[in-house]
Amino acid sequence: MLHTHRLELDDATLREWTAMVLDADPESGIVLDRSAFYPGGGGQPPDHGVLLWGGVQTRIVGVRYGDDLRLIPAEGEPIPAVGTEVHGAIEDARRTALMRTHSGLHVLSGVVFRDFGALVTGSNMEPLEGRLDFNLEGVPEGFKQSVEDAINAEVEADRGIQAYSLPRDEAFAIPDLIRTATNLLPPEIEVVRIVDIDGLDVQADGGTHVASTRMVGRMRVVKVENKGKGFRRIRVALPD
Repeated sequence: MLHTHRLELDDATLREWTAMVLDADPESGIVLDRSAFYPGGGGQPPDHGVLLWGGVQTRIVGVRYGDDLRLIPAEGEPIPAVGTEVHGAIEDARRTALMRTHSGLHVLSGVVFRDFGALVTGSNMEPLEGRLDFNLEGVPEGFKQSVEDAINAEVEADRGIQAYSLPRDEAFAIPDLIRTATNLLPPEIEVVRIVDIDGLDVQADGGTHVASTRMVGRMRVVKVENKGKGFRRIRVALPD
């Protein structure tokens, strides 16, 4: 049972908030009662930011997800005591870039599934660049350009992106909810968070996203790689 209320799941635009320190240790990290730090997952890296308290600043360089959400301070940073009220702030440029990138990869996944029926077998992202691997046997001539044109048409379509939660049974009644070749959703998860790109893509996902495809910005397909029989890797980059 997590003690931290995850504010970023309620509002991905939130960048600052106040919270109370529930646990603090230089090695295991800092637990807050409320946090907007995304802990990482689904290929999306964790947030960076700061905690401000009593005129002191603690830089946060990661989040550990285990018995609770534990914020990882940079080496040598001061640690607030249990019971301290802190002001949290997310590094906006990094989070916004990751939100755009994550939503852009969902656009890519939706286009490749729609046009080629391929499922995702792997993923990774950093701010403004990422890749998806697909179980795609072969690609036609002009594949790279046709995918780039298709994903940017969806960006220009300004499709709305929303996140909501459903009971597991209701979620799995949605056709093609799982767009990965292997279902990675643990069986103990009773409530499933859904990310829905209107008219293009509906997936189980726990990450943070922008509000519309136009907010992603134009994407470039950097490279299409052959990763072995029946597998292709598509790398994309986004503008600054």
